[in-house]
Amino acid sequence: MQGILILTNSIGGLHSFRKEVVKAIVDAGHEVVISAPEMVEKAEYFREIGCKIELMPFNRRGMNPLADFKLMMAYKKMMRRLNPKAVLTYTIKPNIYGGMAARLCGVPQLANVTGLGDAVENGGWLKRLTVTLYRMGLGRAYRIFFQNESNRNFCIKMGIADETSVQLPGSGVNLQHHTCQEYPADEGRVRFLYIGRMLKDKGIEEYFATAEKVVSRFNKTQDGGLPQVEFQILGNVEGPFQVRLDDLTARGVVKHLGVTSDVRPFIGAVECTVMPSYHEGMSNVNLESAANGRPVITANVPGCRETVDDGLTGLLCEARSAESLTAIVERFIALPWEQKVLMGKMGREKVEREFDRQIVIDAYLNEINKIAHV
Repeated sequence: MQGILILTNSIGGLHSFRKEVVKAIVDAGHEVVISAPEMVEKAEYFREIGCKIELMPFNRRGMNPLADFKLMMAYKKMMRRLNPKAVLTYTIKPNIYGGMAARLCGVPQLANVTGLGDAVENGGWLKRLTVTLYRMGLGRAYRIFFQNESNRNFCIKMGIADETSVQLPGSGVNLQHHTCQEYPADEGRVRFLYIGRMLKDKGIEEYFATAEKVVSRFNKTQDGGLPQVEFQILGNVEGPFQVRLDDLTARGVVKHLGVTSDVRPFIGAVECTVMPSYHEGMSNVNLESAANGRPVITANVPGCRETVDDGLTGLLCEARSAESLTAIVERFIALPWEQKVLMGKMGREKVEREFDRQIVIDAYLNEINKIAHV
């Protein structure tokens, strides 16, 4: 083969956030094979641009030593067969077990740390084990890309990475696809939108609690000049939160919009997006919202705070605190409409200045070019 092998845990995620990188690699004349655990509709895009796709089933969540060892051996067998000039890895298991396989096969690895995962963030023995696995998987990587400075500093401190690692602006944003939309007219109401899976670590509990408090205060009466508010959710509901979602929906506290392959019209229809996540590599939701000209309320944690200039393009709240999120949401509601519009415009300018996806594309092509000429 002597081309590029890409290991990912999701074809959908690769398409949403990295398809421009893959297309640029193909356009540069490299043969590309993508390994992923499932075949979905988005895979057709990669086939159309000339990529080959190989299925590599594995459980993206949890740790099973035997299954994870088998995954590493399967990656090793694939690399021996394909003999790629470089392997690109995304997300935790491809980074770790793909990295181990690349090390055994002598294949240069370009790893992208999109976040360290719940095990590292929550601490304890699982953190120690995960750090050890990261050292084994990334210890000999040709180049490690990080999406925020905090993750990079942690990995350097723990001996996972060194100073040659590179910080990227997350996955960047396709600024031609995500264009600045006109802000909704001033009609005396404020709509908030949460985009993502309903997971505890994404802050869905805090969003639910905030919605209940704010709707109770602002929607109980139309007197007094208080604007009407609406809390929307766009994304899959996970098991533990189905009952809570059903209750809040039935009482008119939140509005579940289902799922979509195109977030743009939903972002364009609201005044503000909310991402109270506990940790991120770099929040794509925040970047895409800002690119569409919408203010963002997000948590003051690595991977979220970098996406917002607090008070200028959006507002920061404390993570894991419904009280803080509620206070920030009410602060946003009280802002003049003109200031909300300005926040959206300044958010777009920030993304154009700092998070253009072309920055990420150029970084990958530069490293692949170095490897190709060794």
